[in-house]
Amino acid sequence: MIDVPDELVVSLRTHGGAEGRVFAEALPGLAATYLDAWGLRLDGPAMYGLCALVLPVVREDGSGAALKLQRVDEETAGEPVALRAWGEAGAGAVGLLEHDPDTGVMLLERLDERRPLTGVGDARAAVRVLAESLSRLVRVPAPPGMRGLGDVAARMLEAAPREAALLAGADERRLLLDCAAAVREVAGEPGDRLLHWDLHYGNILAGRAEEGRAGEWVVLDPKPLSGDPGFELFPALHNWFDASEALWRFDLLTGVLGLDRQRARAWTLGRVLQNGLWGIGGGARRLSAEHAEIARRLLGRN
Repeated sequence: MIDVPDELVVSLRTHGGAEGRVFAEALPGLAATYLDAWGLRLDGPAMYGLCALVLPVVREDGSGAALKLQRVDEETAGEPVALRAWGEAGAGAVGLLEHDPDTGVMLLERLDERRPLTGVGDARAAVRVLAESLSRLVRVPAPPGMRGLGDVAARMLEAAPREAALLAGADERRLLLDCAAAVREVAGEPGDRLLHWDLHYGNILAGRAEEGRAGEWVVLDPKPLSGDPGFELFPALHNWFDASEALWRFDLLTGVLGLDRQRARAWTLGRVLQNGLWGIGGGARRLSAEHAEIARRLLGRN
């Protein structure tokens, strides 16, 4: 039997409710089924995030791979479609080797889990790597049927006045509504690029020489949607947060991706709005201090 890390079980139960609990209980059997069905042998300790179990494995031909098991929901349903599209375009995403559409189980190219981009000591160098990775991803048009940023924006704009009123401070209420106003200006043109949506420094790993990707940085774990590339920039500003670097990072990202700075600013404020609404929905009555600082700097208030 596969040992599912306790931290993953807690996360699945916390964030997934009853469905998360059921999925956590089914994980050992699900892993065993696909290890057998795809002729895989375990090759190291399990890895995990908030909602996925990843098992390093060896295939029957001796090549390395990674078995990824996660609950299929709105955010994860498009992952195999996105990986195929990026793979066909040579866009620098992890390769999809097998996929079962009924369960969402995927067999992925093995990367070097010991070498995430977070291990790079120079934060500015890491931002440049992430920017180049994003520039390759967003050149690819979103496949038909992908969830769209237009729908996401419409839901946020509908909820913003009601939810902002629940914040404790007048300054933060005004800030969140200003983020909504910025999104409203661009919501009519939500874009059609294939977005990763969660490209932070921990979602980029070094490629392995065994798979012919020595020296490459490879993107993994997308939560894909169709939209404007400006909606992609926020994780690079928030992760490894440094207030004094926020505008430098924003300018580098917009420059490398060739984005209109004002549109990109509006969609980045949209991410502050999205995260603020999530927090309020979870009972928070203050915005994240770091998110608020990013918004203020983009709005020229610091």
